[in-house]
Amino acid sequence: MRLGIGFPHQVIGTDPAAVADFARAAEDAGFAYLSAIEHVAGAHAERFAGVDTGFPAPPYLHDYPFHEPFTLFAYLAGVTRRVELVTTVLVLPQRQTVLVAKQAAEVSLLSGGRLRLGVGVGWNHAEFEALGADFHTRGERAAEQVVVLRRLWTEPLVTFAGRWHTLDRVAIAPLPARPIPVWMGGGTGEVTLRRIAGLADGWMPMARASTDIEGLVARMRGYLRETGREPSSLGIQATVGGAGPASQWAAAARRWAQAGATHLTLGGSPDPELSAMQRLERAIEVKRVLELELGY
Repeated sequence: MRLGIGFPHQVIGTDPAAVADFARAAEDAGFAYLSAIEHVAGAHAERFAGVDTGFPAPPYLHDYPFHEPFTLFAYLAGVTRRVELVTTVLVLPQRQTVLVAKQAAEVSLLSGGRLRLGVGVGWNHAEFEALGADFHTRGERAAEQVVVLRRLWTEPLVTFAGRWHTLDRVAIAPLPARPIPVWMGGGTGEVTLRRIAGLADGWMPMARASTDIEGLVARMRGYLRETGREPSSLGIQATVGGAGPASQWAAAARRWAQAGATHLTLGGSPDPELSAMQRLERAIEVKRVLELELGY
């Protein structure tokens, strides 16, 4: 299992030196990858009154800070050498597909092939509205986007006619040196899991503490077999975190390891009083426990 660390958007601030220091320190500590969640825009709490977002409360509002991942990773590509750069996840259907292909290809080139693109369909209707994107067709549109992205990254000239995309002999240049891995995140619904089983190189499950992890992974493996895929062909990136002790994190990690996870993101403490570097120190402590207890 490869261990990674989450990028602490909400506490790291805007000092470029602090951002670079965090990434270099994570790399020096031996983390295999650095993951960054993303949102382009937030909205006032009143926009979610009476709306089922899928969460007990909106995970973020208009004043929650996010660094834009492609810009962030282009910067980090120049100040790191080994750590993989992972979006967890990019809200794909609210972005223009060809532009995403171009931006991702550029980050992959500048980082020496270290980009792994995690994508999802999002939950924030207000964000989609602000970006001029249709919230209601986002799942089906994302599936077509993944097909188009892969063709744009690998073919010198692309012609494509789909429900949402029409490409007539177009291309991006330069192409990435290798195809960019596309992992998909999402909830536990059947439609979502089947979409991921049919399209993704890897899976980033959005699972709560109460989730039956073993049952969830078993369902996914069943869907993979239905599509003719070997279950082991799908990577699984889980996340553990919270304010509990390192032993609690290790227990959650053990469950994911036994269920077949290939990647584990240490999310850091949610305590807003901790600085970015203090969160990194916490993650390093947990990493050491995992290495001792589980042999990672």
